[in-house]
Amino acid sequence: MEGGCSCGAVRYRIAARPMFTQCCHCADCQRQSGGPFAINGMIETSNIEVLSGAPVIVEMPSPSGRGHEIYRCPSCQTALWSNYGRRAWLRFLRVATLDEPAITPDAHIFTRSKLPWVTLPEGMRAFEIYYDMNKEWPPESLARWHAGKPTT
Repeated sequence: MEGGCSCGAVRYRIAARPMFTQCCHCADCQRQSGGPFAINGMIETSNIEVLSGAPVIVEMPSPSGRGHEIYRCPSCQTALWSNYGRRAWLRFLRVATLDEPAITPDAHIFTRSKLPWVTLPEGMRAFEIYYDMNKEWPPESLARWHAGKPTT
């Protein structure tokens, strides 16, 4: 699957579907996206290939204190993916930047700060804060997570 920024200066390809995709309703995502939530697909950095252009990193504070890097197009400033908590092996892909954004969320998180006019789809997994990955993620996604995560 391929994607890119609004102006076309940065193009990328993903070699695999994200391990898990979530709509984050936290106040930080609302503020930084300018919308009611951010839709992030967790994917290994090694599965993202930049085809053209070069995203710039914008450093942001985070509630955890570990920091947050947003990779943006240097021209139009579209957010393409993030690195939350300084994990070099993992990216949070903004799935709406895919040419065919057919990846749907697996869960909604931080719904305690969900805007009151946002209605979640019937039957969608939703969590006030976060969830237990071992219970919510499919086994193949957990295997990818453990294979990619550094052991140190």
